[in-house]
Amino acid sequence: MPKPTKGPRLGGGPAHERLLLANLAAQLFVHKSIKTTETKAKRLRPLAERLVTFGKRGDLHARRRVLSVLRNKEATHVLFAEIAPLVAEREGGYTRITKVGNRKGDNAPMAVIELVLEPVAPKVKKAAAKPAAKKAEKAAPAAEVVEEEVVETPAETEVVEETVEAPAAEAAEAPADAEAPAEDAAEKKAE
Repeated sequence: MPKPTKGPRLGGGPAHERLLLANLAAQLFVHKSIKTTETKAKRLRPLAERLVTFGKRGDLHARRRVLSVLRNKEATHVLFAEIAPLVAEREGGYTRITKVGNRKGDNAPMAVIELVLEPVAPKVKKAAAKPAAKKAEKAAPAAEVVEEEVVETPAETEVVEETVEAPAAEAAEAPADAEAPAEDAAEKKAE
């Protein structure tokens, strides 16, 4: 037997509370969004999330368990046929509660509870991306201009910039270092 919640019930007795939450869940699945009091929305959220999880399973047993709670064939069909495929990649957090102010008559705090049906954006692992970015930043100041020298040729005067590679970049760019002695030899022959 499920343990009843502590504190005052939403409607009266525990049976009335179960019926009230089942009706709210059925309307949430049919309309995708409902406006109710904050307390009812907060109490509805765990029930709706559990029923959506059953909907994602999609087997006959899950359908019968949802139908035993909702007692509404239309809402059960909408949950399994329309909502479950939209939240198949989502690992939880199927509902969103937004506070909308107080009700005019009795000043009760109101909220809108809605299903989150947007596609899930894939997560980027920040912990793995940051060290790679830091390594790239350390290797980035690899090319630094040390000095400029003027080399005169018979046709014209050119300015040649020599660069010095940082130690981390030297290991990564071995072919570039192999070309440097050949260039130095060509410059000595030109002088």
